[in-house]
Amino acid sequence: MNIYFKTFGCRTNIYDTDLMKSITKEKVVNSEEDADIIVINSCSVTNSADTTLKHYINKYQNKKLLLTGCCAYTIGEKLYQQKRVFGVFGHSEKENIDKMLSIPIPFYKLGNLEFINKNIITSLKRSRAFIKIQEGCDFECGYCIIPFVRGKSRSIAEDTIIKQIEVLAQNGFSEFILTGINMGSYGKDTNTNLAKLLDKIFKIDRIKRVRLGSLEPSQITEEFLEILSNPILERHLHIALQYADDRMLRIMKRRNRVKQTLALFEKLAKMGFAIGTDYIVGHPGESEDIFQSGFENLKKFPLTHIHLFRYSPRDNTYSATLNNNIKNSTIKDRYNLIKQLIQKKNYTFRLQKQPLKVLVEEYKNGFYQGFDQFFNKILIKSQLDLTHQWVDIDEYEVKEVNYAKK
Repeated sequence: MNIYFKTFGCRTNIYDTDLMKSITKEKVVNSEEDADIIVINSCSVTNSADTTLKHYINKYQNKKLLLTGCCAYTIGEKLYQQKRVFGVFGHSEKENIDKMLSIPIPFYKLGNLEFINKNIITSLKRSRAFIKIQEGCDFECGYCIIPFVRGKSRSIAEDTIIKQIEVLAQNGFSEFILTGINMGSYGKDTNTNLAKLLDKIFKIDRIKRVRLGSLEPSQITEEFLEILSNPILERHLHIALQYADDRMLRIMKRRNRVKQTLALFEKLAKMGFAIGTDYIVGHPGESEDIFQSGFENLKKFPLTHIHLFRYSPRDNTYSATLNNNIKNSTIKDRYNLIKQLIQKKNYTFRLQKQPLKVLVEEYKNGFYQGFDQFFNKILIKSQLDLTHQWVDIDEYEVKEVNYAKK
């Protein structure tokens, strides 16, 4: 059988798809047209994500479709009953991918939300490797359905993570991106923590860079701060704010507060880190006063990157029950104001002109492309083949992105 894997959503989903590809004994193909079966690893973070999935399913109704991922728990049963997909299986069944592929009759098998990954990935077809260290989330943010579709927080065994990285390092990988649903909670169920895990990872041979996925401000401890000086760790941290006004943070049922988080960000900036964050615009309750307060506070934060979201209601969440009468035009204007603010902050940061260390990922449109240690993109002109190579850059031009010659 020829199998095509389609992935929507987050880095954790990317890892899960990589794991299924690594496990399956069937032939994995690179296009839907060549596939006998399409496995859809779905995202359900917003209602619009569900709509995107439905459009994709409609497009390939002539194929045998298997649905997994977070939508299996939100709209999977409905799609199955409508016979728009042949089978539905939950996260815990991803490690049984060949069994799922071989089921001859339509099926709906969600499994459980207590599973912990035990298999590892041995090879990949890109320059960087995602490493999942944790599943699920114990937070209950008002806008988020993730705890319902991923379960409570649970940690992948430390030995499994170390073995995973060691195998990939031996196979030529030197940059690793740790990911999870609520990564800062790693180890709370196994009597360890993220700092202790990182300390062991840093000692693995051949690793040149470790990147971290999103962290929560309330989970950054003194022990974690102590390991940040290790040169293997990327000089960029992504820490989720979601908003910069305490009134909105309470409405969102967030745990972080502005004063404490600002102090943390300023401390990290003094340590030389670029800092990214998540931010939601247009959430119910975002009055003009709250927005302006949040925007003025945001100016104070030493941010260099942002994942900026227009609020989109997610069925079966607290936020979706709130009255939301903010005009789309207002949300768009607010979105653009914040986007422009962070773009200026990023540009100012890059003007500092520090020596850069870049892992080149691809050659595209006449340039070799990659990201530096501050998670800024750089385009490199070179007569040499730099693909998948580490490159030191001392001279470069700062524009909308950084440009260099090598």
